[in-house]
Amino acid sequence: MMETRRPERRPEVWTGVSGNEGKTNMAITAEQVKELRERTGAGMMECKRALEETGGDMEAAIDILRARGAAKAAKRAGREAREGAIGSYVHMNGKIGVLVEVNCETDFVARTEDFQSLVRDLAMHIAAANPLAVTADQIPAEVVERERAVYREQAKNEGKPEHLWDKIVEGKLKKFFQENALMEQAFVKDPDKTIQQLVTEVSARTGENIVVRRFVRYALGE
Repeated sequence: MMETRRPERRPEVWTGVSGNEGKTNMAITAEQVKELRERTGAGMMECKRALEETGGDMEAAIDILRARGAAKAAKRAGREAREGAIGSYVHMNGKIGVLVEVNCETDFVARTEDFQSLVRDLAMHIAAANPLAVTADQIPAEVVERERAVYREQAKNEGKPEHLWDKIVEGKLKKFFQENALMEQAFVKDPDKTIQQLVTEVSARTGENIVVRRFVRYALGE
């Protein structure tokens, strides 16, 4: 009597993150890669691979990059930044001037050309882009509420369905923050990256936490 052989079980392929097996073929968007890069300072291909391995799970991808030593900014974000520099920029017509404070962890990094160049670029960018605050949550609440009311009235006057008003308002507020919060603005010298990305890249190169603390922009007659 011939012996019946049971079919061999193919070994399971481990993706490196529990609970995400079988998800490696899902499409990863450029926005996901961009967000992960901003949060970690890792390279674009490293971010893409980590997201593919985790099926698009952002937090799990950060853990993978940290484990591999690729996540730079995420690990140092909580470290204290007390050193740094105050940069200045005065436009050639003498009618716009900027002071900006940028912090890092050590005086050594504060004196490097990489850091000093960042400070100069930030001062020049602020003069050109005229942000309202460093981050979106620092924009005064009354300013945000005024914009919210205007956007809601616009949606109403344009005849948009009432059940869509909130969604329309939030979409317009998101764009408002991108245009008026420094860290979310497109860098004037390279519009393909945000100021947050610029700071993260320098943080990755210097190995230190870098924080844009505050700024003041003067315009003649204002």
